[in-house]
Amino acid sequence: MIEQMTDLPAGALGFTARGKVTAADYENVFVPDVEAAFALNRKLRLLYHVGPEFTGFEPGAMWDDTKLGFRHWSGWERIALVTDINWLRLVARTMGFTVPGEFRLYRNEQLAEAKAWVSESFREHHA
Repeated sequence: MIEQMTDLPAGALGFTARGKVTAADYENVFVPDVEAAFALNRKLRLLYHVGPEFTGFEPGAMWDDTKLGFRHWSGWERIALVTDINWLRLVARTMGFTVPGEFRLYRNEQLAEAKAWVSESFREHHA
């Protein structure tokens, strides 16, 4: 399942993946929330937390994630991935250069730091 975080400012979205993430989770939670945010904001910041309760992705779920990323390629200002799952960290380190905008990888114990980074105001970032 995917749940949206509620403690981030406008222009920043956060999601937590728990248990098995399905294509329906992306279609019913992730995609509509991201599309609604892009309707209001030209640029978005995203925090994606894959915590210890995560058990895996259904094959279609990853494809839905990829399609959404390409559809809004230039709209991502910052993306943070928070996880201790080794294979996800490896993919992120290997493919991080292909992610649009700024990308940072965090461990679960750094969740608060990741939230602070995606929440920094645009002015603070360019000061």
